[in-house]
Amino acid sequence: MTINVLFVILTGLAGGLAVGSGFVAFLAVLGVIPRLTQLTKTMGMIYWYEWSVVLGAILGTFASIQDPVWHFSGFIAIPIGLAGGTFVGMLAAALTEVLNVFPILAKRIGIEDRIVTLIMAIVLGKVFGSLFHWVYFVD
Repeated sequence: MTINVLFVILTGLAGGLAVGSGFVAFLAVLGVIPRLTQLTKTMGMIYWYEWSVVLGAILGTFASIQDPVWHFSGFIAIPIGLAGGTFVGMLAAALTEVLNVFPILAKRIGIEDRIVTLIMAIVLGKVFGSLFHWVYFVD
């Protein structure tokens, strides 16, 4: 019985370390934090950015293990949702910037001169798709 519990603990720890290491490597390769400090002109606060990512990953891990249910008012839930959406959006934008996705896509479908229209179509599609999902499928 004890050996089974230790095996589960070690397996969970190894899996968590692997996923966490992959996430940190992904952020490092994309250069999200240095680019963010460069864009916001807050290079002196890079340690705050790094620690916020580390603490966010740790708190997210604990939250996923505990599976908490919070009953926040809209005044608290809206800023939390906006912060989460901003993080996901910035991560997706960094990935597309590094991989030059939009210029390649525009060239493939033959609209190199309308790349702004392509970006706005993707952004508006994401916004309306998310709103549709939240209005109709989330209780």
